[in-house]
Amino acid sequence: MKVVGIDPGTAACGYGIVHKNGARLEGIVLGCWSTRAAEPMELRLKAIYDGVMGLIAEHAPDAVAMEESFVGADARIALSVGQARGAVLVAAANAGIPCTEYAPSSVKQAVCGYGRAEKAQVQRMVKSILHLDEMPNPNHAADALAVAICHAMAPPLLRLVG
Repeated sequence: MKVVGIDPGTAACGYGIVHKNGARLEGIVLGCWSTRAAEPMELRLKAIYDGVMGLIAEHAPDAVAMEESFVGADARIALSVGQARGAVLVAAANAGIPCTEYAPSSVKQAVCGYGRAEKAQVQRMVKSILHLDEMPNPNHAADALAVAICHAMAPPLLRLVG
């Protein structure tokens, strides 16, 4: 099973791909798409959409997994993240790839064993689980890999319901 993980955002949208073969997990690629606040929102969302479509075309994943939005005090940020999530959902739908969303606490619980783990702890655990030579950076890419790991390691029934 090959999973594209996404940590959505319009300023920085992390991505990572893991491949699960039996009990073994391998990190395939990781990175982050960045857009400038001065760009029109439609172009920023198109960049995210095009990035996801490019990953799907190049790696032929079985699934896309995405972190659910954290609704904080700033409604503008929540709206922006929601728009980025929409671009990812449309890309997955256009490619015919199922997309599952996971709460940040569920991802941290799956990867670190603790639902309130700090970002640095998530990075260390992703490095360890995937046997990476270096710490996954930036942290948006590490979060995306964590989401992909969460989905790949989830029992089949849980993957169906998110």
